[in-house]
Amino acid sequence: MIEKHIVIEDIDLLALYGVNNVNMQMIKALYPKLRITARGNVIHVMGDELEMCAFEETIAKLQAHCLKYNSLSEEEILQITRGEKTGKDSHEGIIVYSVTGKPITARSENQQLLVRSFTENDMTFAVGPAGSGKTYTGIALAVRALKNKEIRKIILSRPAVEAGEKLGFLPGDMKEKIDPYLQPLYDALEDMIPAQKLREMMEQGIIQIAPLAFMRGRTLNDAVVILDEAQNTTGAQLKMFLTRMGINTKMIITGDITQIDLPHSTRSGLIEALNILQNVPGIGFVHLGKKDIVRHKLVTRIVEAYEKKDKEKEKQERQEKQEKQ
Repeated sequence: MIEKHIVIEDIDLLALYGVNNVNMQMIKALYPKLRITARGNVIHVMGDELEMCAFEETIAKLQAHCLKYNSLSEEEILQITRGEKTGKDSHEGIIVYSVTGKPITARSENQQLLVRSFTENDMTFAVGPAGSGKTYTGIALAVRALKNKEIRKIILSRPAVEAGEKLGFLPGDMKEKIDPYLQPLYDALEDMIPAQKLREMMEQGIIQIAPLAFMRGRTLNDAVVILDEAQNTTGAQLKMFLTRMGINTKMIITGDITQIDLPHSTRSGLIEALNILQNVPGIGFVHLGKKDIVRHKLVTRIVEAYEKKDKEKEKQERQEKQEKQ
């Protein structure tokens, strides 16, 4: 008879143990020659040596399954214990799984181009309207890279330019002022990483969310770095951000050039970068459009209505300019 302690890491314990320990009860029933006790993230095992080896192998597979899919059913426990493939293993084109076990995929042709560009290039610019999935897909790719241990951290950033509001008037310290502005990034992460694990990763600095200004002076190694709302950067700010890139780092820069909140006299750094970097090897460019919008169907209609208004305004301005000449 031997005794071992197995430490469970990197996964949501609720996914492995199940609600009210239902999964653990099934695992115990499958290994009757072992005495198994789970406390926190440590599983204490005592019993037959041969069965212990089989149990350790099964637990390792179950951990890998939970890490990838964020869920574990009783049927999947049986399949993994028997050495069979689960139904999820046959699915293709999935970037990562949500906390509910739902597959997150590239839902449009241009989102698939974004996935391909991320694989083939170290830097990718994804430009498109609100709701086209550019940021969400980018964060899913970053989470996948982290789970696959291709990188050591994820860094998400946004320029602190507000849509018609002033941060200084908001209550609280700097973090409390900025956190609501970074909430869309938190929302996407919460979809893909269990809440407890996400808090731990943020406390350990594995996942970092910070305003663009906090990037100055840093060298970002072994990371996926995402800059959201890049249309609200100046040329100098975006250049500063792009040159933070270190060894084994990939960058995704997202933005919507129709929603620029900078003063009218300030040129968007994103528009400038799209022109300057167009032919630089190793940089990919993906342009998403109305057909890529995956929010409520009204969002597409709203975007189309505003585009129509903008075109009419441009046409009127050209006519007025010609009349003056």
